[in-house]
Amino acid sequence: MAFLVPLACLSVYFHYQFHVTLTETGKLNLVAIAESQRNTVDLFLQERMSNLFALFNSNAFSTRPTQQQMESLLRQLRQASDAFIDVGLLTDSGLQTGYAGPFPYLQNKNYRDQSWFVELMSSQKVNYISDIYLGFRNKPHFTIAVKQVIEHHPYIIRSTIDPDKFYLFLKTINHVKGVESSLINSEGRYQLTPPRSKSSQDTSEYIPDPDAPPGAHMIHTSEDPTLIAHVWLTEVHWALLVSEPLSIAYAQLYRVRRIMVISSALILLAVAVAIWLATHTLIARARENAEKREELTNQLLHASKLASLGEMATGVAHEINNPLAIIVATAGLIKDMLNPEFNSNWTADQILPEIKTIEDAAFRAKKITQQLLNYGYKTPTQMVPTNINTILEEVLGGLKERSLGLSDIIVKREFDTALPTVPADPDQIRQVFLNLINNAGDAIHGPGQITVTTRQDEFSVRISVTDTGKGMSSELIKKIFDPFFTTKDVGKGTGLGLSVSVSIVESMGGTIEVQSLPGAGSAFTVTLPKKRALRG
Repeated sequence: MAFLVPLACLSVYFHYQFHVTLTETGKLNLVAIAESQRNTVDLFLQERMSNLFALFNSNAFSTRPTQQQMESLLRQLRQASDAFIDVGLLTDSGLQTGYAGPFPYLQNKNYRDQSWFVELMSSQKVNYISDIYLGFRNKPHFTIAVKQVIEHHPYIIRSTIDPDKFYLFLKTINHVKGVESSLINSEGRYQLTPPRSKSSQDTSEYIPDPDAPPGAHMIHTSEDPTLIAHVWLTEVHWALLVSEPLSIAYAQLYRVRRIMVISSALILLAVAVAIWLATHTLIARARENAEKREELTNQLLHASKLASLGEMATGVAHEINNPLAIIVATAGLIKDMLNPEFNSNWTADQILPEIKTIEDAAFRAKKITQQLLNYGYKTPTQMVPTNINTILEEVLGGLKERSLGLSDIIVKREFDTALPTVPADPDQIRQVFLNLINNAGDAIHGPGQITVTTRQDEFSVRISVTDTGKGMSSELIKKIFDPFFTTKDVGKGTGLGLSVSVSIVESMGGTIEVQSLPGAGSAFTVTLPKKRALRG
């Protein structure tokens, strides 16, 4: 029940979300259809206006056209689209001085009182598309008109678009079964609609807000509830309405929902059996993987230690060489003191100080060797209250600071003496600081300085290792924490130091940050929390 009850609740929740999502998807799909049709209709209208503008540049165009010239212009229009019914040329007074089409009585008609003519002449617009209207011919039609100034006088070429051909075009671009499209103006009157259902004077039941973005809404009618989407055209202030009955729009939703209910029941049953059989196996595998991961982390840490030991070889050899030289020299002196050939009467009190010198040098070499042995040992992870300043002194005060001194690198300490203890593994955090100090030393070529700073805030302790080395670019900073990535020469670096350090610090709940600029040195900052649940 502990597994199945939450799973059942999730199943119910996802079924609900699926219903909401698929419902919204149906709306978005209808909006997408509307937007696609809108773009096609806008393109259709743009092309028709371009056809009219092109007549101004036609060889048959004249400001005082003959009937033959007007007939030629009409043929050009109909070659572009059979939706054109006629064509006419108007002067700025509204008089139609040229006409070609099925209504010859429109020749010399004056359109100065027509709303489309008044608006086109009184504005800066060079084109106009009218709402559907009856006009002089007493038959529903659209007027498309374009204006151009010729010899300081505006002339207008107007043409009529056949609503039936326009609707046929709208129908051909709709390839979705059950979806119907129509056009309405800002007042909600149909401009284009299936002839069998509406007339041009009918008003839509749904009038979208002119400022509303494209969207879809549900309309409840006496027949079947309908989903309707709207978009506004860009070429003329009409809204394109795309409608689809819910029984068609959500048919897939209803079918998929039934399948999901049955599938969910079967899945719950299968999951119950699978959980019952697989729980113990999964737990065993998880424990095995955790142990392998911990072992791999320890191996990487140990490998990093050994790599650090190799980098410290020069300093170690120098440190051990000094006491050995003292032992050899003092042993030779004692040998001379005891040689009978020199006839020297050395007493025991005179020889004992020399033996003490040998003993001190041997203990010094032993201490150095013990430091190396202690550093190289594998130790189990143990989170205990740790004094960071003490750990840093152990790292710097031993072999490392003397090794850096041989390279003419000064180590500067800026410790917060009131630093509290933090929960950490001493051996592992010691390795982190040694890796950072090693990298700082390697980044300095020639004389330089490494500054180690500790400070605290309310929640954490921050340790910074800053060098005066060559610095790094932003591209290089992105890679330095990757395993096996190193900028050192072949044989001088393993590429494990920083990646292991990040793993150690993050396991203690902390972070490592880096700031660097080419030629300006680098600063690595380790942040450790003051409080953390201790692990055994």
